[in-house]
Amino acid sequence: MDFISPLFDLYTDYLIINQGQNTATGLEAILEGKIKHDTITRALSAKEYSSVDLWRAVKKFVRQIESLEGVLILDDTVEEKPYMDENDIICWHHDHCQKRTIKGINQLTALYYSRQVSLPVGYEIIAKTKWVTDTKTGKDKRVSVVTKQERFRRLITQSITNQLSFSYILADSWFCSAENINFIHKSQRLFIMPLKSNRKVALSQADKDKGKYQVIESLAIEENQVLQVYVDGVDLPLYLTTQVFQNKDLSEGILYLLTNDSTPDAAKIQTIYAMRWKVEEFYKSVKSNTGYAKSPAHRVRTQSNHLFLSMLAFVKLEALKISTKMNHFAIKSLLTINALKRAWQGLQNLKANNSLLNY
Repeated sequence: MDFISPLFDLYTDYLIINQGQNTATGLEAILEGKIKHDTITRALSAKEYSSVDLWRAVKKFVRQIESLEGVLILDDTVEEKPYMDENDIICWHHDHCQKRTIKGINQLTALYYSRQVSLPVGYEIIAKTKWVTDTKTGKDKRVSVVTKQERFRRLITQSITNQLSFSYILADSWFCSAENINFIHKSQRLFIMPLKSNRKVALSQADKDKGKYQVIESLAIEENQVLQVYVDGVDLPLYLTTQVFQNKDLSEGILYLLTNDSTPDAAKIQTIYAMRWKVEEFYKSVKSNTGYAKSPAHRVRTQSNHLFLSMLAFVKLEALKISTKMNHFAIKSLLTINALKRAWQGLQNLKANNSLLNY
């Protein structure tokens, strides 16, 4: 991360060790006033950092762990910020996990996973800069001038342009549209994405030509079987297999995994798609360990730059994971325990010098 300023190097360290809200005054206090909070605030708002800057920061690290077996994983998250004033990035987004609309930040990330290392290589914060009138409610609402599907394709293009080596693109069913499938295939890349159970496929080119499609959940597909299918809007044959999994309530669920790999193996498809979980681990870590949503900044640029730096703090933790053989949460816990030990000793020293506590 050579191009990152020394001040931001300090700030990302602060994000790793801090437990509460991340503020310029908090960092100033830790640095014992050597750098004033106004200087930190100005640095956070001086320039708008972007996905291009993220790649510049992580490129050297990526090249060290890059391999042809690497995968590019794309997924978005919505982090709730209910008490912040609304602006272009802190606004109302639909959360597919909670199945409701919440006020917060929506980010789409491209995560590269290779040699047991996860690194963010691209991202887009969903900014809703345009106001429109909802035809159903008659109320004004914010919308983005760029769709999330377009952003999905932009991040893939960025990774290809950056000559990133990867074997598959992995994403969830929300991105498994005919347009995205065609785009990935024309980019000469392989993908694995699940289809929703109510999607329809044709079982032959002839059926496709006749418009004869079947709902995939009605198909009798064995777990280790790979079925050639045709999706409406996609000219090439695709390959479908199933993966049975267990829900939290112990009920059984089925993933219908779709790929354009012409030499598919069900076990291989399932094993590779399981790597998609790494992006969930990424989001969990930046939210828990690097203060992703713990900035009280009200300006769009300052808030988005904080998000950018929280991802660089994640990269630091990933590097420390390699050298220490400890996961992010264990590293954070160790730092916290060491800080508490020093605080404990400091409290004992204060008590020893207070005659009112000698009882």
